[in-house]
Amino acid sequence: MRVLIALLWLLHWLPLPILGRIGKAVGSLMYYAIPKRRKIAMTNLRLAMPELSEAERADIVMQHFQAYSRSILERSLIWWAPIPRLRKLIHIEPAVPQAEMESGPTILLCPHFVCLDVAGVAARVIPVSTIYSPQKNQAFDRLLRYGRERFGPVRLFTREEGIKPILRALRDGLPYFMLPDMDFGEKDATFVPFFGVPAATLTALPRLAAATKAKVIPVIATFLPDYKGYRVVFYPAWENYPGDDMIAATRRMNEFIEERVRESPAEYFWTHKRFKTRPNGEPSFYDKD
Repeated sequence: MRVLIALLWLLHWLPLPILGRIGKAVGSLMYYAIPKRRKIAMTNLRLAMPELSEAERADIVMQHFQAYSRSILERSLIWWAPIPRLRKLIHIEPAVPQAEMESGPTILLCPHFVCLDVAGVAARVIPVSTIYSPQKNQAFDRLLRYGRERFGPVRLFTREEGIKPILRALRDGLPYFMLPDMDFGEKDATFVPFFGVPAATLTALPRLAAATKAKVIPVIATFLPDYKGYRVVFYPAWENYPGDDMIAATRRMNEFIEERVRESPAEYFWTHKRFKTRPNGEPSFYDKD
């Protein structure tokens, strides 16, 4: 791991167009070298986008591996590049809603696009809080923590700590950077459609918003074309959210994510088994993977 970290450190000195092209080339190799993940991504796309041909889906999966590999190598910029250099690469639209974030409890909804760490950097105009998964390798764990903390104070929670520290942080005025769009099983989740397929989806977003009266501001980060950097969009805070129906509010979240995925389909995290948990009696989509 130390050798890999040293290699990443060396890569951060490269100009972004060169670093991005290296990442894309590595991703092309990963597409063929990791058939299990390729099959998962193809299964997800068959379910989510049945209107596409198999060749079109395969092209998106190839692009996804390239984008994912780029995001890993370009994370070296987040960890070690001078902050002024990194800031110049991040194009924020329309602007960071700092006044809204400071005006009361705020949840920053950040779905699993490959550049989500860039969204985290863009949001760091004030202290924030977020979930953190401790890593088994201590050197890598220290690096991940350093990468999250170098842009200012951040309060990190583990998933095992539950919801209470998140509630306290929101009430203390720390925006909560939230990534609720993965399949974590049936606990604290409900089955709502995602691209028309019932998907186990955490209801934490509307429940947190209701409990703390927090505004929900979505933020999405994607690659700019021609290796020019990153585009980070802060969307307007959702009105009348969550309302009284937590399931309807959870479905609203999925609908928003679907719209953003269709805008940049190759950059969503398709190699995750998003439809792993099935309603009682339904077979797995991934048994043969």
